[in-house]
Amino acid sequence: MLRSALTRTAVLSLVALLAGCAKEAPPPPPPQAAYVPPPLPVPPAAQWCAHPAELAAFSVAALKSNLMVAAVSCRADEKYNAFVTRYRPLLVQQEKTAESYFSRNDKRRWQQDRDDYITQLANAQSQRSMVLGSQFCERTLGEFDEVMALTVPTQLPAFAETKAQFIPQPMKLSECAAAPPAPAKPAARRPAAKGK
Repeated sequence: MLRSALTRTAVLSLVALLAGCAKEAPPPPPPQAAYVPPPLPVPPAAQWCAHPAELAAFSVAALKSNLMVAAVSCRADEKYNAFVTRYRPLLVQQEKTAESYFSRNDKRRWQQDRDDYITQLANAQSQRSMVLGSQFCERTLGEFDEVMALTVPTQLPAFAETKAQFIPQPMKLSECAAAPPAPAKPAARRPAAKGK
């Protein structure tokens, strides 16, 4: 009995000794703030103004380019192919509208200007994906689901315009001012009736 009392005392002394050495649990780490990407750089102003349909076409081109970079960077080829298949006629129409912007403004160099725009657009998208890192795929892959959920393909330009502020463009387009109304034509005068 004495032995068990001594053993119990030794165990209690050891527990008390160890308890005195124990430190308080460290506080939990502070919550990390959500990653906020840097703002998009302000692109240089475009050389020419754009009509509303052209502005929409450039928004569609930017969305398409952004999804193309996502297809490559995020291994989303199947999603991109489904997007292009569903919207092909509208994408072709929008490309023609964007081409009209270049051909209307520079009849001799319009194809080179268009090609330069497409290259600069892809570069801007790619640079943005590098800045965002893994956040790029997290943010962009959801756009495939959103765009495929549109009920009719003709909603694509309006959808693309809602995303325009988040997708870099290589040039800042401005809308052309509305043409002033044509002056009213004076009323035609009737010859005066000749008296008798």
